[in-house]
Amino acid sequence: MAIHRFPIQLRFGDEDSNGHVNNVRYVQFLEEARVRLSLLPLPGAGADGGPQNFRSLTAQAGVTLVARQEIEYRTPLTYRQEPVWIEIWVTRIGGASLAYGFRLTDADAGGGTVFALAEADMVMVSRETGAPLALSARQREILEGWRDGPVPFRRAAAAAGAVN
Repeated sequence: MAIHRFPIQLRFGDEDSNGHVNNVRYVQFLEEARVRLSLLPLPGAGADGGPQNFRSLTAQAGVTLVARQEIEYRTPLTYRQEPVWIEIWVTRIGGASLAYGFRLTDADAGGGTVFALAEADMVMVSRETGAPLALSARQREILEGWRDGPVPFRRAAAAAGAVN
């Protein structure tokens, strides 16, 4: 499954003095999605005593750091008791890097209001030296299974001449 979906429960304290969820919380929503995705059990995990999830696989080699994040706010989000949903997928795989795409929506399956779109560039580095580390064949295999299209940012559509 390329796109994964996770519920995010809002808190009343997420709203700022402007009456909508503060932009800082959106960055935390992206982090929550990345962590949840990295903790999903890997296919065949545990059969050979190897890594159980992408996080444990990555920890064997180094750490993954955020190199860049971009968020496009589409519609103000206000406190509500129903969860919002964050979708996450891989948009790009490089030598020592990858990018995740995100969509924050009110629907638990397709459609609905899109509150924000985002992308985060990640780089794999050595825990000891901080130097970039090439993604392993196993990491690439997992990331390819999570791969889907680019984030449909408005600026990309405008650059392509599309009307949004």
